[in-house]
Amino acid sequence: MRYELYYWPSIQGRGEFVRLALEEGGADYVDVARRGKRGMSAMMKLLESKQLARRPYAPPFLKAGQDIIAQTALILFYLGPPLKLAPRDQAGRLWAHQLQLTVSDLVVHIHDTHHPVSGWLYYEEQKPAAKRRTADFWRYRVPKFLGYFEQVIKRNGGRYAVGRSLTYVDLSLFQIVEGLRYAFPKRMKRFERKVPLLIALHDRVAQRPRIKAYLSSDRRIPFSQWGIYRYFKELDA
Repeated sequence: MRYELYYWPSIQGRGEFVRLALEEGGADYVDVARRGKRGMSAMMKLLESKQLARRPYAPPFLKAGQDIIAQTALILFYLGPPLKLAPRDQAGRLWAHQLQLTVSDLVVHIHDTHHPVSGWLYYEEQKPAAKRRTADFWRYRVPKFLGYFEQVIKRNGGRYAVGRSLTYVDLSLFQIVEGLRYAFPKRMKRFERKVPLLIALHDRVAQRPRIKAYLSSDRRIPFSQWGIYRYFKELDA
């Protein structure tokens, strides 16, 4: 199976969770929109198609044969078994999906630290609200979400979030840590001691051969001020 991933070509965004799974799974895939104007045109054609009965709402979406799957968590649920990044039993697969949906909830909170009022306004137009939202995020949301995942790892034996081998959930937790380190280097450095198992998981994922090779390649889009994670000095107090 050759997979086609459709996502914005210049940002990691939500598409990065899927890229990490495809890379770790050794999948044959193409990042369609990164293939220049023709790739972007192909993505927009699918998004704007009036003939496609099951047209995706927004990227990321994955084309696998005749199937088109949208929504990050659902894409990973679909890819998990064939890429051997999900438990074999149904209960385990559902548990992994549940955890990934929780990751999706956290991603919204992360994005809203810098755009709490509207995604259509520039950050500079909502600075006071962003500062207030960020303070709330680090006081309440980060301890609750990252503390939850720390306990999930602990109750599962201390190495992985689900089962006894790596799953797409572990890859997503790696990306969460990476992103928070970029957007909030000072705050994250102070908080990491509270979630040692999560940080250890991140470090193990970073050393996996395929992930390590991916991170050092031009396939890995750098963090920037246009993705989910954005660094603003005044928010990283």
